[in-house]
Amino acid sequence: MTYDIVTVGEAMLRLWVPPGERLEDAPAFRVTVAGAEANVAMAAARMGARTAWLSALPENPLGRRAVREVGAHGVDISHVYWTDGARMGLYFVELSVPPRPISVLYDRAQSAAAAMTEEVVAWPAVETARLVHVTGITPALSESSKEMTYEVVRRARAAGSLVSIDVNYRRLLWEPAECALVVGDLAGLADVLISTIEDARDVFQITGPPDAVVRELQGLTGTSRVIVTAGGEGAFWLDGDKAGSAASYEAEALDRIGAGDAFAAGLLLGVLEDDVGRGVDRGLAMAALKLGIYGDQLTVSPEEVELLTKGHRREVTR
Repeated sequence: MTYDIVTVGEAMLRLWVPPGERLEDAPAFRVTVAGAEANVAMAAARMGARTAWLSALPENPLGRRAVREVGAHGVDISHVYWTDGARMGLYFVELSVPPRPISVLYDRAQSAAAAMTEEVVAWPAVETARLVHVTGITPALSESSKEMTYEVVRRARAAGSLVSIDVNYRRLLWEPAECALVVGDLAGLADVLISTIEDARDVFQITGPPDAVVRELQGLTGTSRVIVTAGGEGAFWLDGDKAGSAASYEAEALDRIGAGDAFAAGLLLGVLEDDVGRGVDRGLAMAALKLGIYGDQLTVSPEEVELLTKGHRREVTR
């Protein structure tokens, strides 16, 4: 089977409490599945794309819980590598309302996914995909996962697949300078680079208005398609010499986690349609819809996304 999108990365169990409750005294935790790359695969699958998610999971009830939830959204999970004696990564979330920020506590060290090597990757899925998507999270997990990420990008590119990189900087995993070196290197091999304006600043020390940031990021990495999201200012993109932007959607945020992954999924569908501008607009709509849903996953239909995008403003320049 040829997939539209193949993603590679870790899944964790998310244990969380809603606004008004604290992690330290919550009587119970809600449990869902999380992971940037899995989130992208799930959101794209719900939009009708053929997707597969490659990862490593422990052969225990927690691993089975994770793979069952990812597969329930239409993602092919048959290429997951199962391992004995490893652990499932966890993270704890305390949702809140302003002025108190969301609190996140990770417990993911030495997880099954962090121990991934190139020997456990289903290479036929990577090498026949139309597009392969990775993020800056995976190479930050361990030295072996970093080497594996490089090999995924190299093999996908050699096979003629499009390659997408989302910076997705996590300060608890590595320093900005190391992220800039590795992600910048990977971006030089990629066809698509996604970054928030905050990651462009913190990782690559690029500041200024978003339309200038996206151009400087393209110049720095050499990636042909570069997309920068800027919160309430929307998103700005370059596709070679073609540039454009799209306004953000008004949305009330119940749960911000996963909105960036929903955006990435919508964008990548546009890349596969050879219409980055449409992808950006769809991605912003998907991100806005995700803000109103608890958990990391976008659980909406293509019709809901289409309804939101009708009449939305976007601008394209040449």
